[in-house]
Formats: sequence, C-alpha cells, structure tokens
Amino acid sequence: MDWTSKTRIGLCIAVLLLTACSVSYKFNGASIDYTKTKTIQIADFPIRSSYVWGPMGPIFNNQLKDVYARQTRLQQVKRNGDLKVEGEITQYQQRNKSVSSEGYSAQTELSITVNVRFTNNVNHQEDFERQFTAVQSYETTQSLASVQEELVTQIVKDLCDQIFNATVANW
Repeated sequence: MDWTSKTRIGLCIAVLLLTACSVSYKFNGASIDYTKTKTIQIADFPIRSSYVWGPMGPIFNNQLKDVYARQTRLQQVKRNGDLKVEGEITQYQQRNKSVSSEGYSAQTELSITVNVRFTNNVNHQEDFERQFTAVQSYETTQSLASVQEELVTQIVKDLCDQIFNATVANW
C-alpha cells in the first residue's frame, strides 16, 4: 500500500468519524437540567424608588422576561414555577461623576438598583436574595430627558444579564 492510498483511507475514516459524532453546546450561559426544571415564574417588579421615571418599570419587566424566553427553554408560568424570580426596583438615581477644570460637573451617572429574590424549588440551596446595580454615564451638557430612554434601556439590559447569570448560568 503506497502513501496515497494510506492518506485516502485515513481521510475517509476521519470524515466518517466527524460526521458520525457531533457535539452541541449553547453559548447562552444557561446551565439548566431541563429534566428536573421545566418552568419559571417571573413576577413584575414594582418600583419602590423615591425618584421614578414612568416607563422604567415596564421596560425592566418586559426585558427580564424576554431574556429567559430567548435564552432558555423554560416555560413561563404565573404561579408554582420550578424557579421563581421576584423583587422590586429599589433605587433610580443620578449623581455627579466627575468635575471639570472649571469646577462644574462634567459627567453625571445614572444608576438603577433592583432587589431580587430567587427561589429554586428543585434545589433550595441555590435560593438567594441579592441587590443588583447597573450604571451609565452621560455628559452634563445633555439633559437627562434627552438621554434617559437610551440609558435606562442599556442599564436594564445589564441588570437583566446580571440576574440571568446569577440565577441560571451558575457562573
């Protein structure tokens, strides 16, 4: 048997092995045993902050539910979920972040804090209550009203990713 024949046989074997075996891995971060955990209950988070922007609540609640719908196969239920996510938006605030050389505020920081209670009815050792905070900055030359929707959307995305990772990603 010459080198060309050996190479062809080796390639055929390699192709057969590669097509016979396949590995599937999701990069969404979820590590859920779907044989035990099938449902999730996500309560709407009420706003308990003294400073409020009206659309913030619906934006947060919808995004949180969407993250679990897109990145897991869990069925969302109204009650008795295998997993339960609930809590409240506890803080919405802005504060000066940096000062210019003239002594005036140059950047303002907008932050949202949510308190989350997570219950895993399949494994109660994973239960927790924790606060999550996300922050975005904007130039003080801009009014909050002109950047608020974009900043809140970015902050909410960050918060939802943090909550998702803490509850089902086991990072």
